[in-house]
Amino acid sequence: MLNFIKISLAFATAVLIVGTGTVAGLFWHFSHGLPDHKQLADYQPATLTRLYAADGKLLAEYAREKRVFVPVAAMPKRVLEAFVAAEDQRFFTHPGIDFIGVVRAMVANVANPGKRPEGASGLTQQVAKNFLLTNQATLSRKIREAILAFRIEETYSKERILELYLNEIYLGSGNYGVAQAALNYFDRSLDELSLSEIAYLAALPKAPNRYNIVRNEKEAYARRDYVLHRMMEDGYITAAEAQAARAEKLQYRRRSTTEVAQADFFAEEVRRNLMAAYGEKGLYEGGLTVSTTLDPAIQNVADNALRDGLIAYDRRHGWRGAYAKIPDMSVWEEEFARIAQRRPLAGPPTWQLAVVNKVDAQSIQIVGLPDGEGTVPFAEMSWARPTLQNQTVGAAPRGPRDVVAVGDVIVVEKVEKPAGANAKPYPPKTYALRQVPNVEGGVVVMDTQTGRVLAMSGGWSYGRSQFNRAVQAARQPGSAFKPFVYLAAMDAGFTPGSIVLDAPFVYDPGHGQPLWTPKNYGGDMLGPTTVRRGLELSRNLMTVRMAQQIGMKRVVDVAKEFGVTDGMGAYLPMALGAGETTLLRMTMAYAMLANGALEITPSLVDRVQDRNGKTVYRHEPRTCRGCGETAGNARPAAPELIDSRKPFHDPASVYQVVSMMQGVTTRGTAGRLGALGRPIAGKTGTTNDAHDNWFLGSTPDITIGVYIGFDEPRTLGSQETGGSNSVPIYEAIAKEIFKGKPPTPFRVPPGLRMVRFSYEGGTIDEVFKPNTEPGSEGYMVTPLDGSAPYSAIDPTQGPQQAGSPRRPGLSGTGETY
Repeated sequence: MLNFIKISLAFATAVLIVGTGTVAGLFWHFSHGLPDHKQLADYQPATLTRLYAADGKLLAEYAREKRVFVPVAAMPKRVLEAFVAAEDQRFFTHPGIDFIGVVRAMVANVANPGKRPEGASGLTQQVAKNFLLTNQATLSRKIREAILAFRIEETYSKERILELYLNEIYLGSGNYGVAQAALNYFDRSLDELSLSEIAYLAALPKAPNRYNIVRNEKEAYARRDYVLHRMMEDGYITAAEAQAARAEKLQYRRRSTTEVAQADFFAEEVRRNLMAAYGEKGLYEGGLTVSTTLDPAIQNVADNALRDGLIAYDRRHGWRGAYAKIPDMSVWEEEFARIAQRRPLAGPPTWQLAVVNKVDAQSIQIVGLPDGEGTVPFAEMSWARPTLQNQTVGAAPRGPRDVVAVGDVIVVEKVEKPAGANAKPYPPKTYALRQVPNVEGGVVVMDTQTGRVLAMSGGWSYGRSQFNRAVQAARQPGSAFKPFVYLAAMDAGFTPGSIVLDAPFVYDPGHGQPLWTPKNYGGDMLGPTTVRRGLELSRNLMTVRMAQQIGMKRVVDVAKEFGVTDGMGAYLPMALGAGETTLLRMTMAYAMLANGALEITPSLVDRVQDRNGKTVYRHEPRTCRGCGETAGNARPAAPELIDSRKPFHDPASVYQVVSMMQGVTTRGTAGRLGALGRPIAGKTGTTNDAHDNWFLGSTPDITIGVYIGFDEPRTLGSQETGGSNSVPIYEAIAKEIFKGKPPTPFRVPPGLRMVRFSYEGGTIDEVFKPNTEPGSEGYMVTPLDGSAPYSAIDPTQGPQQAGSPRRPGLSGTGETY
């Protein structure tokens, strides 16, 4: 017997030694090449980036995984207890592996060979798997997982391990982390959840899709009740609390709609900029908080104005035919559904697709509407003249049959009464014929002083095309470029009162190239004309004549200085805007004219904060004196913005151009804007063959740029100019932006002289640099600084001679500002 005991002990010892050696060998073997568990110390979960408008409205979210990170210290204790009870009841006592749970799982698997094998991975093992390993179900992975679990437990506290687990775990329906799941399942934050809701969330890690409360209610409740039972068994809750929680019906609540600003083109441009600055990982996983410059109210106005302007242009150029056609009306419903799916309508939400069911003498019947059938009277389709070549139109329709036929799919909009104040209302279910424009355009609204982009519309609809015409379309600015030619002329000694000949001009470029003979729009010529009137009426011949006299190098330098374009050639045709630029750059350049040549950089983002709230980017060219300061019990002084920027161009020359541009909006090609009753420095732009139309206008506060053109350049029509189609869009935006706000005058640089001056457009106070005032012999200028009057310069000298000896008259005395 003694020998048997000795033999048994020896055998057991040998088995123990061999087993220990085997386990040690396995651990040694699988320990090589393991990921470094210490990287968890710097764990930063992939969290979503949010864009906010200037008024705090949510603009957009970007993420690969929907997650809100919450530190474990900020999580309710009951949330931690629920997940521990459900997933790893001995979590706070085991060293990384729950050996009791492992043995129990092994026994259960042996006793039930036909069932799915039970796992025994505790929370620490799941952290090792989720963060450092793959989901591959192999013995090798389980051993590596166990080794990492031991190492993690040695390195980190139980609370840190729980924090990693609860923020990383997938809980179904695209939700990562318990905080995000609480929002999307119950529309509540963690500290607002009931015990029943907490238990349900803790039930999800085992099988999120299987326990989905919407699809599998019975199994979801059973699993929730299991978690409540485990919490009671582990002493986290009382029997009464468990019973009350089981009795509670889970209410799945969609996350309440966040107040969202709609600005798709703007948001996409911000996304592209963030991608360039922080990379794909930083954008989609970095949890950035981005405060943009967007003003949602101005954006809405800009979107509507651009859309209305494109509709107005499109209607002037006729009807291009039905949206689609259904040849067999016996199956119209099926075919109509296919058309709506293949070609979804892009336009105002009030526009709808419909099918022509019947054509009468003075109306048509339509079907396929949400409210059934409807009627389109001929009065609401009489505009539909057929579109011909080069944006011309044919004869007006005499009746509905000249416009549509049965089976046509058309775009309609419900109307209540015809246009006109005293029109009688239409019967219910009356609609008007609409047409999605094929022309495109863009709008940029910018803060003149800072370059902050307050609104950006890149086209008719982001749903139709994501191409942003405000920043991506490089087009010729045409006459909108002329202010920079005139600025170069002011630098060279011209004045607004200088006389330039508006007469035929022929330029020989040499090298065997054909002669260039530019013409004015309309073909007329005014003869000797003041520079001011030349800009107000956008005279091409005067512009190229000045550019030739001062030299195109001056013009190129000014264009580059103001950021209009970088690589413009010093060729005379460029003086009429033949180079290419974008609407955003032109808006920036006009803003710098209006702010007195203070440098700005267009910005769509005010501030970027990282996931910890640290500001990593801020766009503000000015400093703030007194911001953040405290004055004890004394009343603090109002903060003051200090602008340390210096003009990068002669402010006197710049103001002379701005003054002339104000004439454009009162007496010139944009004269209709005079009705707005405020100083606006602007310029229309129309390119050769009217391929592109522009208007850009500035006040001291706001600069607005408008562009209209086809994506594949072609004529907009022989009568279409920036004044006819772009200015009305500007006007609609400006009316809303400036409503109720007093006019703000442009700042006049010191030293300039205002002289009462008669010219072709009337009598005005013209602006001159010192000693450049034109006048008759003996005309005296009286400065306001108290110095003695002096005689005006000899009118036979200076740039007045660029055209003709005829000069405007002068009256009154000069004033120095």
